[in-house]
Amino acid sequence: MSERRFEFPTIEPDAKAPTLRRLREMSRLLDKVVTIPGIRLHIGLDPIIGLMPIAGDFLGMLLSTYIVLEAARLGAPGPTLGRMALNVIVDGTVGSIPIFGDLFDFAWTANEYNIKLLEDYLKFPSRRKKADSWFILILLAGLLVFAIVLVAVAVIVIRLLLTALTGS
Repeated sequence: MSERRFEFPTIEPDAKAPTLRRLREMSRLLDKVVTIPGIRLHIGLDPIIGLMPIAGDFLGMLLSTYIVLEAARLGAPGPTLGRMALNVIVDGTVGSIPIFGDLFDFAWTANEYNIKLLEDYLKFPSRRKKADSWFILILLAGLLVFAIVLVAVAVIVIRLLLTALTGS
């Protein structure tokens, strides 16, 4: 009996262009969907969603993690996926800090950076080895756990603040 090894589904070469186009559009929606006239400042849905306490930062991280998942399906190598995950972690960590994090979200466009990393890989795909399936699985699970921990920490901090303010 042969042992079936875990396989991470890859995207066929012909489907890479539509997938990349979809990811670019998603990145634009999350990071730069609206341009403020006069000052040419771009605002995306990520910082707007991030204004919602707790749930906004969690949702933003999940949407950003989707881009990392699709990059893995396109065959991005481990180092590229690691840098993409680091961008998501920085965005989620700093973005979860009240007020400062919301301002940071307007400036830090992690999804745009991740699309640039993916495009750099896709320009020269033969130079790098595709990431191992287990590495991808662990990376994505780590990002999910990280997002859950950020939510848990935020809930604990809010609870402690309410306890300190109300004295209950």
